[in-house]
This record gives sequence, C-alpha cells and structure tokens, in this order.
Amino acid sequence: MDWNTLENEVKNCRKCGLADTRTNVVFGVGSREASIMFIGEGPGEKEDELGEPFVGRAGVLLDKMLLAAGFSRDSNIYIANMVKCRPPGNRDPERAEADACIGWLRLQTKLLKPKIIVCLGRVAAQHIVSPEFKVTQQHGQFTKRAGIYLMGTFHPAAILRNPNNKEPAFADLLAARDLLEQLTSADA
Repeated sequence: MDWNTLENEVKNCRKCGLADTRTNVVFGVGSREASIMFIGEGPGEKEDELGEPFVGRAGVLLDKMLLAAGFSRDSNIYIANMVKCRPPGNRDPERAEADACIGWLRLQTKLLKPKIIVCLGRVAAQHIVSPEFKVTQQHGQFTKRAGIYLMGTFHPAAILRNPNNKEPAFADLLAARDLLEQLTSADA
C-alpha cells in the first residue's frame, strides 16, 4: 500500500461511530520521509474543522516548541493521531474507537519507517508505549520496540493548562532530537 491509497481508505473509513460526527478525517501531516513521528490521541474541534492535526492553540504551542528544538512539520517530522476523527466534546477516544483506528496508524508507521515515535500525552502513550504509562513519572524515557524508540511526553494542551510542564516537555523534545542525531550519524 502507498501513502495515497492509505489516505483515501482512511478518509472513507466507517469502522466506528466517530465517522458519524466528524467534519473531516485528520489523516496526518508532515514529511513522509521523516525519521521521527509525533502521535497525539485524536483531533480536537479546530483539527476536525481543518482536517490537519494540532492546528488549534495546543498546535501553535507545539509548533513553537518543535521549531525551537529544530523540528518542523514542513520538513523533518510527521504528525498523526491515534484516532483520525474527533471524539465528541474532545473526550478521550474510547477503547473500541482506538482499536478500530489503530490499524491505520500502524500502516502509517510502516510506510514512514520512523526511528523515533514521540507520543504526545498520556492517552497516546498508554496505547503505544505501555498501558500503565504515567506521563508525569515516565515522560522523556525511551523504550525500544521493533527497532523503534518510543517515548511519551506531555500533551501541548496539558502544557497550556499547567505551564510548569513546558520545561520538562521541551527537555523531552531535545532528548528526542539528540537521539535522532545519534541514530542518524550512526547510519552514516
């Protein structure tokens, strides 16, 4: 499967009830050759409206932090969500919704072949890193699975609610950048 076929299939997905309330499917954005992938839990209201992940207030903060760490969604990262449709009221995705959508994320990951995946927030990290993941205790810690380094950090919306999390979240982004530089130089 190629990127265009996958995106078309995702945009026509009806595997769960979120399809009934969505405005747009939020497939993902960024470089399809990126070595690092950021994964959130699901689209919010602005993302549903525009069809792109992390474009609301939390997305503006994320972009600023990514840029300061040397990342850009235009050139060297890929951003996606666990679920591709907005859960009503911005609630956490239900297990059945995440289970219905996780295959799409796995196919995106297979096509991208990232060296590092950074989960943005507890919900994504609990689905991808570990079901027991506690973001306040385990943020910034890398686990390697199937040749990919996995890490969870604070969701940008959580940083907006608690600005004290900004410094450790930024340190996590720098750690991801440094690890990526090590991995890239080892490949050279």
